Amino acid sequence: MSAPATEIPGYVAGTWKIDATHSDVTFTVRHLGVSKVRGRFDQVETTIVTAENVLDSTVTTTIQAASIDTNNEQRDAHVRGEDFLDVEKFPTITFTSTGIRVEDGDFFIDGDLTIHGVTKPVTLKADLGGFGDGMAPGSKVLGISASTEVSRGDFGVGGSIPGAVVSDKVKIELDIEAGLQA
Repeated sequence: MSAPATEIPGYVAGTWKIDATHSDVTFTVRHLGVSKVRGRFDQVETTIVTAENVLDSTVTTTIQAASIDTNNEQRDAHVRGEDFLDVEKFPTITFTSTGIRVEDGDFFIDGDLTIHGVTKPVTLKADLGGFGDGMAPGSKVLGISASTEVSRGDFGVGGSIPGAVVSDKVKIELDIEAGLQA
């Protein structure tokens, strides 16, 4: 099934870089099985290349693992340490798309996610916010939201921390605004 660019209003082929001020990369885990703890990463670099055919487009992201922010410095220090992300040994989290597909009108981005030195395939369900004019004259922006759920155990993260304390399942959500590069 193909989805030509002409089916997406305002579609522009090109290379786009994340606008970190207007973007969020967040996650949610359950704590003690009863409440949700949310966090974000503050240092994210994303490049999106929109191809003439949207299905040939690519996404690459690099996150500085130490930029984690859960609104609690003590918890952040623990998550940065050896029990979880071990940012001294594994300073980045990366995602590289391997394909884009459409199923029943929904977009999915398949790719390789590397956390804690372990690479696993993941699929992000994507919602294209659209293409539009930026704030500067002649500039263009695009918006995209995407989400997935991963097992921290699959990536060797927090293996000594029981799932009853911090859930094994981690929900990841991305809300990205990117600017077209010259």
